[in-house]
Amino acid sequence: MTYHLPAGKAAADGPYAVDVTPESAGWGYSGLRVVDLAPGAGHTFDSGQSEWIVLPLSGGCTVATADDFGHDTFELHGRADVFSAVTDFAYVPRDARTTLTSTGGGRFALTGARCTRRLPARYVPASSVPVELRGTGNCSRQVNNFAAAGVFECDRLIAVEVLTPGGNWSSFPPHKHDEHRPGEESVLEEIYYFEFADHDGTPGLGYQRVSPSGQGRGTDVLAEVRDGDVVLIPDGWHGPSMAVPGHHMYYLNVMAGPEPERAWLICDHPDHAWIRDTWPEQPVDPRLPLYTAPERSA
Repeated sequence: MTYHLPAGKAAADGPYAVDVTPESAGWGYSGLRVVDLAPGAGHTFDSGQSEWIVLPLSGGCTVATADDFGHDTFELHGRADVFSAVTDFAYVPRDARTTLTSTGGGRFALTGARCTRRLPARYVPASSVPVELRGTGNCSRQVNNFAAAGVFECDRLIAVEVLTPGGNWSSFPPHKHDEHRPGEESVLEEIYYFEFADHDGTPGLGYQRVSPSGQGRGTDVLAEVRDGDVVLIPDGWHGPSMAVPGHHMYYLNVMAGPEPERAWLICDHPDHAWIRDTWPEQPVDPRLPLYTAPERSA
């Protein structure tokens, strides 16, 4: 099994620049698609047995979704790119047909999870997305918790965005979520999708580590990642995610699993968990936040 899917042929399929399904990943729940739309173009997809969130990476779009219970249309304002703003998003239920259309064109992520419950279609403005600063010093990063457990209701899907300033480490200390230990750790399949800020036209890059935890497949990855790359994490200690100096790193995390409770419960690597104790002694990286959510309208 290949866990690092470089942008292009390895990750792409049909209309999608990225197409990770439970079948292609060899697991049960998590999925991710990324579609590029030219100005005035559209794309239609069927939800099947999965719930989906339409998340603009760049540009805006109209989301029209319909099923046996009715139809909804949402206007997503989107953003220029992932390094410039929090975005609004739309949730579409399983067993629906959804069409995206974009007047100006753009790039759109479809984060998905196989599920059993049908929840209603919904729109969430950017102003409702919690922005969290996590870690301090060179472990500082920003997390846009748009579909975190406890923030936005889904049946199985958990999804967040992480922004790491150039030279910093994210997903550190390394952690895992591949065992069922009630109240301590939950089983979640995870997808990382990467983008990087360039510098004077020079593309950025980073590195992603996943090491065996003694559970599951024994996943072992050390990948140089670039724009559009994907790393699959069925199990194992994942982290660090390293941004090279001079290039901010973005990754989109998509998680889902078989647990009866939708929760992100993790276990830190015992060799590196001590690093958390040093965080109160250091300031948060002054480059953060890269941006904040807009104020809510009165």
